Amino acid sequence: MSFTDLFPGRQSAGGCLIIGEVAQAHDGSLGMAHTFIDAIAEAGADAVKFQTHIAAAESTPDEPWRVKFSQQDATRYDYWKRMEFTEEQWHGLKNHAVDKGLLFLSSPFSVEAVDLLTRVGTAAWKIASGEVSNGPLLKRVLATRLPVILSSGMSSLEEIDDVVARVNTQGAPLAVLQCTSSYPCPPEKVGLNLIPFFRERYQCAVGLSDHSGTIYPGLAAATIGADVLEVHVTLSRDMFGPDVPVSLTSAELRQLVEGIRFIENMLSNPLDKDALAEETAPMRDLFTKSVVARVDLPAGLELHEEHLAIKKPGTGIPSSRQRELIGARLKKSMKADELLREEYLEYSN
Repeated sequence: MSFTDLFPGRQSAGGCLIIGEVAQAHDGSLGMAHTFIDAIAEAGADAVKFQTHIAAAESTPDEPWRVKFSQQDATRYDYWKRMEFTEEQWHGLKNHAVDKGLLFLSSPFSVEAVDLLTRVGTAAWKIASGEVSNGPLLKRVLATRLPVILSSGMSSLEEIDDVVARVNTQGAPLAVLQCTSSYPCPPEKVGLNLIPFFRERYQCAVGLSDHSGTIYPGLAAATIGADVLEVHVTLSRDMFGPDVPVSLTSAELRQLVEGIRFIENMLSNPLDKDALAEETAPMRDLFTKSVVARVDLPAGLELHEEHLAIKKPGTGIPSSRQRELIGARLKKSMKADELLREEYLEYSN
């Protein structure tokens, strides 16, 4: 069973699990969070993902800003506090996602967040790279035996090795995502080469968590067989928030989904060239060419190159045989542009 087969509630049968990441793009607005669910579902993605922050459980008042973007939050702690939803509100978001045919996911950033999401119900656990070394959080996650999607953004190979071994010991299904913690991520740092590398190294599902703000890495990842793709989503390039530059608009997400499904269809239908040629044989008469008389030709004429031309349709002697006709003698006269026929020719011994 493939990793994506673990999620029968998906609205598509595609091979790659496509996740629309909301993160904090809702800016603390419950209504906006619900709007994102509608937009991601409409775009055809498989899952919507949030982040579950409980400020007092994950942060201290002294946590520094990565980028000071908010004018209304004095500290990073205040920002996380404003991003919190109540358990009842999380239930509402999860139910809305399911009603729209989406898998509901949210990254926990504390043990308390894991407990909350366990009560709410999540299809899998997405572990952010900053939580890879969070032993208590991982212990609580693995106890649920739900699938784990592991981001590798800030992790060394040694750290990833340790977490993968721990997940495997517990028997939880696993997907390891290549991720570069650069916002936005330039093409030279996307690291597509690590997708097959992780597949071989860990013998598990693999994928990409993309922060490029374009559809291109996702399409390329699908071409090399990614099982999971996560992209940030924004409703507009004019929206507020630090993730807008690394996000796809909902319209771009739809284009990405359509492109990936097109790629998957191509990859799952390899062609036999000879069988394809046979299938398209009727078109050959329209698009290929035959040997014809270049000018009016009398009966008894010995054919030379200047007597012949190559023209459509391809219902006569194929153009590929022109050279072997040189030296043959006509049994009958021909008009210019008339297709040469085998029965018109007499060959000398």
